[in-house]
Amino acid sequence: MEFAVLPDNAAGAEAAARLRATHRIDHASGRPWIVGDWQQDEMTVLQAGPRRLALLGRTRLDEQATTAALGRMRSLHDIDAVASRLPGLFHLMASMDGKVRVQGSVSGVRQVFTAAVDGVTVAAGAVGPLLRLTGAGLDETLLAARLLAPGGAPWPLSLRPVRRGVDALGTGHWLELDAAGRSRQIRWWNLPEARLPLAEGARAVRTALSEAVATRVRPDRTISADLSGGLDSTSLCFLADAAGADLVTYHVMPIDGANEDTLWARKAAAMLPSARHHTLSSDRAENLLDVGYTADYADLAPEGPSTWASGLAHIRDLAERATGEGASLHLTGFGGDELFGRMPACAWSLARAQPVNGLKLLNRYRLANRWSLGGTVRALTDRSTFAQSLARVAARIGDPPPPLDEPDFGWVFAPRLPAWATPDAAAAVRKLLTDAARETPEPLDADRARHQALASIAFEGKTVRQVNTVVAAAGIVWDAPFLDDRVLEAAMSTRIDQRLATGRFKPLLVDAVRGLVPADILDRRDKGEFSAEAFRGIARNRARLLELCEDSQLARLGLIDPAKFRSAVLNPGPMAHHIQPIETTVACESWLRTHVRPHLQDTGERR
Repeated sequence: MEFAVLPDNAAGAEAAARLRATHRIDHASGRPWIVGDWQQDEMTVLQAGPRRLALLGRTRLDEQATTAALGRMRSLHDIDAVASRLPGLFHLMASMDGKVRVQGSVSGVRQVFTAAVDGVTVAAGAVGPLLRLTGAGLDETLLAARLLAPGGAPWPLSLRPVRRGVDALGTGHWLELDAAGRSRQIRWWNLPEARLPLAEGARAVRTALSEAVATRVRPDRTISADLSGGLDSTSLCFLADAAGADLVTYHVMPIDGANEDTLWARKAAAMLPSARHHTLSSDRAENLLDVGYTADYADLAPEGPSTWASGLAHIRDLAERATGEGASLHLTGFGGDELFGRMPACAWSLARAQPVNGLKLLNRYRLANRWSLGGTVRALTDRSTFAQSLARVAARIGDPPPPLDEPDFGWVFAPRLPAWATPDAAAAVRKLLTDAARETPEPLDADRARHQALASIAFEGKTVRQVNTVVAAAGIVWDAPFLDDRVLEAAMSTRIDQRLATGRFKPLLVDAVRGLVPADILDRRDKGEFSAEAFRGIARNRARLLELCEDSQLARLGLIDPAKFRSAVLNPGPMAHHIQPIETTVACESWLRTHVRPHLQDTGERR
């Protein structure tokens, strides 16, 4: 699915004419408004006189009431009333009095990108149409930031594609295009106040999550789903079953014998007799760390490389298996950890929300993680702003990973460049982060843990969005109900001390699904760990990984020392955090070879 949204003027119409599209929806003026390719049942268009409202995606809408409301609206700002109540994941577009409103979902599963085309702003739901209109080249500095591990560049830089002149809409904003084609971003969404006790929060989550899943279930649709054995994906399977879905589940057995995922997945499968269950071998090749983007994935990642690229073979294999069972939608538990688990800064926030109980729980965390007392006190008393935290990250990107016995309760996760990044790469990324800090950006929330949760949710949303570019040809869509706006709001409205009730694992989710998910399943108190798959993948695919060191495109751009990277592939180290920078480098190197190699061959040097 790709589409572009045009301003209501002649330049917008000229841009539309340059895009090949199956479908076209017009402004009241008759000029093209939305052009692209989508399934007919994904698009809903309402008209009230000259006004237009379009929803592209999965939601439930009272068309008659919404059309009447559209006719009464005085400006594009009044669309907030519609956008703030609809379930599901979708793009929303409105055309009113010569102006246009465009927005996606808060998580970014449905994102909006923009670029200047012949003097006007064109918006799109993916980077592809904008590349075809502009020929936007590679931004080497943003590519270098993708080498950061874990997770790449921090928010808000994480939103930006690695293409010059192509920007992403900010989290919680909508885009306005005026009649002249000028644009501005307008914030319409903020995290709700965390005021609900656990019981009320659980009821709100149950309602929002049940509606989110029901929005995706149809009598004529087979739905596949992850059944990892973890609480998040397992809960979605039971919710889908309760909603009447024709359900097919997939469980991948872990390599690590201490990982109890298979035990819990089998227990859940036995309690879902109407679903069809499949268990995949732990040692199958597709389940292991691989070389990322190959020729089979050329041009399928126009935004840039993704940290999960080493799992592309697994994703494609699973998509083919699911479509073979007739599925057109695949449910995944992305977002569950962020909404119901602990963020690194939770201890910092909890100690301020509930000083007595919070400090007691913090001490339990300290002992469990073997944090030093002095380091814990320093982290807890830190008063830096979000901008200062970004600047601190910039100053430390070349340092070794922080020691495991020193906690970090800062605003931003502490990514590092790999040891094989060049001084030029480090200088470019440091300046990128420093410039971002100088703009004194506002965090996503005044509370550190809530900011971290939403920044991480934006990362998960990007992951789901980019997975869908890979599996689109298979005819299936990856979907994550936990990332719906309404589910985010319900979960984050619950007080932090209630979401982290002492001695319980994910208490908000457990209480929300109690009665829908059997009590025996809700007894699980831990998560699986999968570094064994990465280590075995490096061992099994070492020769192919070493080929990436030969004539390295990252080296030609001056971003890595290929000899040092080769040494890391040969001897990655014993800990999981040693694998993460290898994965990001493999993603970036393989992406360059399959997406912009002709450009590099022509120039042979960094621009």
